[in-house]
Formats: sequence, structure tokens, C-alpha cells
Amino acid sequence: MTYCTEIKTLFETLGLAAPTDSAGGIAVHTPIDGSLLARVAPSTDAQVGAAIARAQARALSWRDSPAPKRGDLVRAFGEAVRRHKQPLGRLISLETGKIVQEGLGEVQEVVDICEFAVGLSRQLYGLSIASERAEHKLLETWHPLGVVGIISAFNFPMAVFAWNAALALVCGNTLVWKPSEKAPLSALALSGLLLQTSTELGLEAEGLSELLIGERAVGEALVAHPAVKLVSATGSTTMGRAVGIACAAQFKRSLLELGGNNAAIVCPSSNLELVVRGVAFSAAGTAGQRCTSLRRLIVHRSIYAALVAALVRVFERLPVGDPLADGTLVGPLIDQRAFDAMQQALKGARDAGAQVHFGDREAVGEAAAFYVRPAIVELATQSGPMLQETFAPILYVVPYDSFDEAIAINNAVSHGLSSAVFTQDLREAEVFTSARGSDCGIANVNIGTSGAEIGGAFGGEKETGGGRESGSDAWKAYMRRATNTINYGSSLPLAQGIRFEV
Repeated sequence: MTYCTEIKTLFETLGLAAPTDSAGGIAVHTPIDGSLLARVAPSTDAQVGAAIARAQARALSWRDSPAPKRGDLVRAFGEAVRRHKQPLGRLISLETGKIVQEGLGEVQEVVDICEFAVGLSRQLYGLSIASERAEHKLLETWHPLGVVGIISAFNFPMAVFAWNAALALVCGNTLVWKPSEKAPLSALALSGLLLQTSTELGLEAEGLSELLIGERAVGEALVAHPAVKLVSATGSTTMGRAVGIACAAQFKRSLLELGGNNAAIVCPSSNLELVVRGVAFSAAGTAGQRCTSLRRLIVHRSIYAALVAALVRVFERLPVGDPLADGTLVGPLIDQRAFDAMQQALKGARDAGAQVHFGDREAVGEAAAFYVRPAIVELATQSGPMLQETFAPILYVVPYDSFDEAIAINNAVSHGLSSAVFTQDLREAEVFTSARGSDCGIANVNIGTSGAEIGGAFGGEKETGGGRESGSDAWKAYMRRATNTINYGSSLPLAQGIRFEV
């Protein structure tokens, strides 16, 4: 069975119509061997406008549905995803090149955030605030925004949508989703399951969640439309800067989850066996194509040589190959553009005097596929390409002497997504997670930089965008806040003791 044929079979397994090949449409290739999976028709300008109009109209009735009823939809959707975990996980692997375990893990994230959102649907709480005026009540209440636009990246083609969609739906919003043009098939499948679930529950599916297929122009049209009240965008900092500026021009909200040049500090007291395991997953998992992938390792000089030697031994034997095969830990890069960017970064490191271990293309599969052995790059100081994010499995390693120096190195980049420290010293752990420690949105102790749970808010600072998705109180981004004063007396006292008699 060809991968193209398997895609059609997977959609049939999901009870959905297989994507119809569109002549001249967007070509979707599998990173596994570069073969064509499908050609998907892009949304026209008229279709973009019509989809947003449907979402805007549906938002007027969806907001009136009680939040626990909205939670019923999210619960049923999560259950449908759980039932179809295997085919959905395989679809992710086929389209993005993730190993099977990571594809299944991403589907589990969809299920998990749905469970979180169902509980949240009964906890969209406001505040009762003490009023300074007699016989007055002061309240804070939360209300739906309306239409929420979602722009997602190829590396998490289902989870990022779900992080946003589950919360936005229970908060009373409707959705318009523009997935990456590199992974539209996963979006077609997940969106299809959501609409299928809506219909099974007897809900009006039209306008509840609209899907737009296309490249940059489609995303720009979504961002620019005045009916879209929030744009949640996941991707590069360049993309996020454009989205943020366009939203600001309309005083529209943006929720940006962008790149991350993530670091881990390894202290002399650390458990080196734990470090090696944590570093290997964070740096090589998803072929280095996570926004939380570990890119910088800051190692105390006293253990530097031993740790680098151990990591070289591990990276040398990492199973690189077909992501669908048992035992593979590192699949392919998404495309040649990613491979070329990796090679350019490695050349820049060599030119800067770095010692480079691995990073070459692996002879796996067809010429149109791009497999690489994750690279380890030793630098004397943090400089050159180490200061920028390259979306590929490159682990830069630098030594440090004092813990304050290590924190300064951690913070001396333009991104601020994820960070970690490996230490058995309580003081170092506390300092790292304190206000004078890591300046990232995620600061971990004795685990790597990737693999966040949905219970905590996800996102980062600086050029990572400042947005928060998923758990904690991230739901507030999808609602508008109102402060209400209720006078239940017969007089009209003014605040601050002002007297104004007429």
C-alpha cells in the first residue's frame, strides 16, 4: 500500500470523506520518503470571507448555550479522538515524519486538553469585590469574545489546535482554523471529527469550527478580518511579529506562541545519567522540530568533558530512520528547507571555530527525504548561530564557571520559551526558578525543556510572544472581562466620596 492510498484508508477508518485530489492544489508530501500524499485545494478569498461570516453568525447563538453544555461537545469530541487514537497518530507520522510514539502522544494531548476543558466549563468564575458604597455590589464577569482565529504550525498539527479550540469552545467562542500548508491532512481529519461530533449531538455544525486551507495570504486574510476578535498564532517569530502588528492596528487581541532558543544548565551536583536521558529526548526528539527542543547546553567546566563524551556516545547510536518502524527514535526533517537551514547553521559554527559532532545527512530511504544524525556543537562561548533558533536537531554546548554566569548565558538570547536546570543543590534550583533566575515562561528542574503537561499554561517571553495556551488560567485569553456595579439601594452615593447634587 502506498502512503497516498493509506491516507484514504485512514480517513475511511475515521468515518470521513477522504481528501479529494485537487489539480493545482497544495501538494502535501510525506517527509518519510518525499512521496505525494495528496493535493488539497486552497481556500479562495470568497471562501475565507464566507467561513468567517458563518463563524460570526454561529457565535451569536453559541454564546447563549450554557457553558456546561458547551463542555458536553468538547467531552464528546475528546472521546471520539480517543477512540481513533491509532489512526490519528499514524496520520500525524505520515504527514510530519514524527515517530509513532510521538504521533500517538500528540493525539493524547488532544484528549487531555478536552478533559481539562470539560472541567473548566463549570469553573468559568469571576469575582465578587467589596464595594466602598453602601447597598452596592461590585462584580467581575467574563464573556465570550466571538470568533477566535487559530493559526497552527506543522510540528504539532493537531495538539496546538486542540489547546486553543477546547478552551475557546467552552468559553463560548466559535473557531476559524488555518493550519500549516505543510500539514493540512491532519487538520482535515481533526476538524472533520469535531464537526461529526457536533452533528451527532444534534448541534448546528455550520460555523462552529471553520477550516481554511492555504499559504500566507489565507492567514493574512484571517488576521485582517474585523470579525475575528482573537488570533492565536503558533510558528516562527517572523510570522508572529507580522500577526502581532496586524492585530495591533485593529486593537485586536493576539495570542502568540513562537520560537524558542531553549537552554539547560548542568551543575556539578547533577545526576549525569538523568542529564543524558533528559538531554537526548529534549534535543533529538521530533528531530529537533519542537519549539521547546533543547538547543543550548550550559555545562559546568568540571564535568564538561565527561558529559560531552557521554552525549557523543548516545547521539552516535540514536536510531535514525523510518518513523513508522519500531525502535526508531529520530525521524526525518520536514523538508529540504529545514535541512539546508541546519547545514547553514553548522557551517556557521565551524567557521566560528566550533567542534561539530555529527549533523550529516543519513542514507535513509529516498533522495527526496531528509534524515540527519542530531548534531552536538562545542563552542568556547555563546556566540554566532547559537544565539539564533534553528529548527533542527543541533545541540550547542558551552562551559561555565559560576552559577550566576550560567543564568546570564541562559537569559542572553532573544527568545524566552523553555529552560531547565539539572542540580541536586536546593539553592541552585530555587534561584533558577526565582525572579533573578531563568527569564523563560517555562523553568524546569531535573527534567528537560520539552514535554510540557496540559495542566500548566504554555508559552514564553520576549520573542516567544508572551502568549499562554493550554492549562492554568489560560482560558482568560479567550474571554472579555467586565466589571459590574449593582446598586440595590434607593440612594446614589458616588465613589471616592464625591458630592454632585442636582
